[in-house]
Amino acid sequence: MQSHLPRGGKNDRPLSAKPKGNGKWAEAVQPFVSTAVNKLDAKHRVSVPAAFRQILAKQDLQGFYYLKSDTHPALEGFGKPVLDHYENRQGSADPLRNDDYDAEAQDIFGETGLLEFDDQGRVTLTAELIEFLGISERVLFVGLNKKFQIWAPERFERVREERIARARAARQSRERGG
Repeated sequence: MQSHLPRGGKNDRPLSAKPKGNGKWAEAVQPFVSTAVNKLDAKHRVSVPAAFRQILAKQDLQGFYYLKSDTHPALEGFGKPVLDHYENRQGSADPLRNDDYDAEAQDIFGETGLLEFDDQGRVTLTAELIEFLGISERVLFVGLNKKFQIWAPERFERVREERIARARAARQSRERGG
């Protein structure tokens, strides 16, 4: 059985050596912010934004966890606090002979992957991930507070516009008292 704390690269140290927080969203975790577009090289490597790498390093990670989005051709990238959140959600549920436990564990832990940084802060995307994302030459990273997403830039623009319009409409509705 593979642990959700995989071994880390050439020094064979755990990617996450110690848990942080009590399962609630830790206020001390710096948010993922901003948007960056980086080039995918011929070996399918892309540089992760330095600010994202710094946030993950503070979580004792030498890479990041990811899930394929259920709703978009995007990857959901995240660190230890998001994984801790789901681990604590399962709480004291009996892990044996429990279909509900198995379903949630499969959906999150069984489907989560890990991309490790190389010495230059790059990750290597598999051919399967490149096809899922629809990436050819450029990779977009967008910070979304506790997580970030990875997109093909041309696929993201419409979603970006829809999100901004939705957020503005919700804000206007709140301001009107509705």
